[in-house]
Amino acid sequence: MGLTERRKAATQLEIAREAAALFAERGADGVTAEEIARRAGVSPRTFYRYFRTKEEAVAPLLAGGAARWLELLAAAPAGLTVPQALAGAARDALAAPGEPEREAYRWTRGLLRAAAADPALRAVWLKVNQESEDALRAVLAARTGLDGRDLRTRLTAAAATAAIRVAIETWAEGDAPAAGPGSPADLGERAMRDLTAALDG
Repeated sequence: MGLTERRKAATQLEIAREAAALFAERGADGVTAEEIARRAGVSPRTFYRYFRTKEEAVAPLLAGGAARWLELLAAAPAGLTVPQALAGAARDALAAPGEPEREAYRWTRGLLRAAAADPALRAVWLKVNQESEDALRAVLAARTGLDGRDLRTRLTAAAATAAIRVAIETWAEGDAPAAGPGSPADLGERAMRDLTAALDG
């Protein structure tokens, strides 16, 4: 990624963080795109260059873990089976070793709780998951040598993405910490192992 792309990504993430903070304070209905832009230090024009709606502004924050999962899966040792690689990548991608990751999870918890009652936010979350599933198909195809349109590849990508989504939603609904027992990494690895036990069979 070049310097310009990194700057754009950093700007998008800053907007996402400010949007998440404002949504947590007042709910999405009580926030305008102009307020988000002002808090992020950008103009409304810049905001709308990146996002069509205020709800879409949180997508980079929600998508961060998925991108990390795909990177780890693509880099997993060739000797691992697909189920082993999926579970290991899920555990490592969802880990929260430091305060930045734990802070991101606090935002994620607030957003997912709000999304349960906000169709627009829910749509953003589901879109992030669909995009992750589509990208996962390509990673799995490269790893297995199968066509990304192959039925097994599609089923594996759909089921694995759903397992991670359910694990994160389960965590967000409760009060478990971002690290340790009951955390996203713990639930994600457990969900993936339960799912992939069938794939090993």
